[in-house]
Amino acid sequence: MSEDEKINCTISHEIHQYLFSCVYILVLLIGVPSNLYSLYHAAQQLKQKNELGVYLINLTVSDLLYLASLPLWLQYIFQDDDWQHREWLCQLCGFLLYENIYISIGFLCCISLDRYLAVVYPLSAIIWLKEIAVGVVFFLHKELSRDGMNQSVCFEHYPMRTWEYPINYYRFSVGFVFPLLILSISYLCVLRAVGRSAGTQPDQKTRIRQLVSSTILIFLVCFSPYHVFLLVRTLLERDCNFITGIFNYYHLSLLLTSLNCVADPALYCFVSESARRGLYRAVFRPVTKILCCCCRRGNASPGNPATDCHEVATDENNGQPTVMLLTHTNTLNNLKTDLNRKENMDGHKPDGKSSCVTAMDEQSQKTRETDQNS
Repeated sequence: MSEDEKINCTISHEIHQYLFSCVYILVLLIGVPSNLYSLYHAAQQLKQKNELGVYLINLTVSDLLYLASLPLWLQYIFQDDDWQHREWLCQLCGFLLYENIYISIGFLCCISLDRYLAVVYPLSAIIWLKEIAVGVVFFLHKELSRDGMNQSVCFEHYPMRTWEYPINYYRFSVGFVFPLLILSISYLCVLRAVGRSAGTQPDQKTRIRQLVSSTILIFLVCFSPYHVFLLVRTLLERDCNFITGIFNYYHLSLLLTSLNCVADPALYCFVSESARRGLYRAVFRPVTKILCCCCRRGNASPGNPATDCHEVATDENNGQPTVMLLTHTNTLNNLKTDLNRKENMDGHKPDGKSSCVTAMDEQSQKTRETDQNS
């Protein structure tokens, strides 16, 4: 290995061992199912000829490609930043990392310009082709280096190599500043137009504002810190002392870009009402029921047994609604006993109604009789 392929600086990578491993695992656990769910609903949008589905499918595919590389990055971290695979895998993982950053930025800009774009599919192809063309540069250079402990370090060059300077300037200007300007100007125009529109419903205005604010928030939180530190490194990094002082901050900013994989599906929930309803039915409602049941069971005692569920029945009493809370544990046995006694006296079997429904019917009958007598 030549001198150019060795790292001259000795840097502690402890931040990788603790923080990065935890965040990457969380991103995998949340990002994979949420992006698959988002991909399904984006495909439904596409079937309905909604151009936002095109952008969201591309965002989701980009996120899933990056998520597919995270197990290799985790293995790299667990082995004390020592890459044990072939160099082309290191290059591919690095390419997927940067591809995810700049394709996400590109399609977030597409969403911001959605009202003004006439053609969608050609623009999507241009974004992918542009990032793939830039990514080819990484395959033309060696990305495995040897540190002071003779470990193979992937995609880390300290100090920065000469050929990286123009690429980093391109990333900052074309990949970050230019999209940020487009995003800001287009969304200012959208917010102004929404504010002046008399025909737009209030709930639609709220959804548009949520989409605008969430897109800008994702952009600023996930991508701004990384590009600021990237520019600082490119301008000032010339020796080991500088990179030693900035190393942890730079890698924390790089870690924030991974959160984009979790944020993009959340963005989709602002776009699609059906996605929000489906997410509520699939996740939040079952979780809420489980938590409520656990709380009730946890508060149970021998003298006050847990209740399985509560039902509220309403009826009209002299024009006023009467609310009844029916409890399915303490009163259920009494209801069943009364019903069985009544069925035996009447000589017929139950008609299949639940005890709660029967009790509600009986209460309604009593209320009607009271009204007639009065």
